[in-house]
Amino acid sequence: MSLSDRAVIEIPDLTVPRSELERMRQRHLGRTGQFLVILMGALFAAARPSQAEDVMPIEFGKFAIGALPTGFSTGLTGRGKAVAWTVIEDPSAPSGRVLAEMSADTTDYRFPLAIYDDQRLTNVAVTVRFRPVAGKVDRAAGIAVRLLDQDNYYVVRANALEDNVRFYRVVKGDRHQIEGMSRKILSDKWQALGLRAEGDKFTVMLNGKELFTATDRTFTGPGLVALWTKADSVTHFDQMIISRLQ
Repeated sequence: MSLSDRAVIEIPDLTVPRSELERMRQRHLGRTGQFLVILMGALFAAARPSQAEDVMPIEFGKFAIGALPTGFSTGLTGRGKAVAWTVIEDPSAPSGRVLAEMSADTTDYRFPLAIYDDQRLTNVAVTVRFRPVAGKVDRAAGIAVRLLDQDNYYVVRANALEDNVRFYRVVKGDRHQIEGMSRKILSDKWQALGLRAEGDKFTVMLNGKELFTATDRTFTGPGLVALWTKADSVTHFDQMIISRLQ
C-alpha cells in the first residue's frame, strides 16, 4: 500500500492566539503572587519569636547560703508557723545552691511565698526549675503572678504526691481552681514549670511543653512574681526566669 492509499488523519489546529496566552499568563501570575504573599506571611508569623521587652534570669547560686536572696521578701497564705525561705546547698543543681522553704510545717492550708519585689508586671512569662525533695502532707512547687499581696494572686503548681498540675486564683486568701490536668511529677528529679500570663489568657507548661490554657479576669492589673509551696513541701528551686511581655 502506497502512502497515498493510506487514510489521512487531520489534526485540528491547537494553536492558542497570542492574546489568549497573555491573558492566561497574567491570571497564573496573579494567583501565584497571591499564594506567595499568603505563604510568606504565614512563615513570618510562625518564625517570629515571642516578644519580650526584658528577660530577668535569677540565679540562686550567687546568693549567700543561709539567707533569703537579695530582692526577695516572704509571705504566707493561710495558716501555720512563719515561713523559712533560705538558700541551701544542693550538689545536683548546676550552681550547687538552691532556694527552698525549710520549715516543714504540716499545716494543710499553708502556702509559703518567696516574693520577688523588683517589678510589678501584668503580661509576664515565668519559668523555674524545681526538684520536689520531701513532704508527707504535700510535695509541691508553684509560680505566682499578678500578686497584689499574700492573699490575692494567680498560681500554678505541680504536685509530686498527687501527680497533677493545677492553676488557681487566690482571692482574699481563698483558693479557687480554674483549670488543671493529671501529669506525672517526679520526686527528687529536676523539672521545669512555666506560666505565661497575657491579658486574660494563661498558658501552663511543664518541661517546655504546653499542658493547658485558661482564661480569667479576676486580676487584670500588674502584680509581683513569687515562688510558692504548700504545707510541709521541701522543694528546691534552681533558676527562675522572668520575661516582661509586650
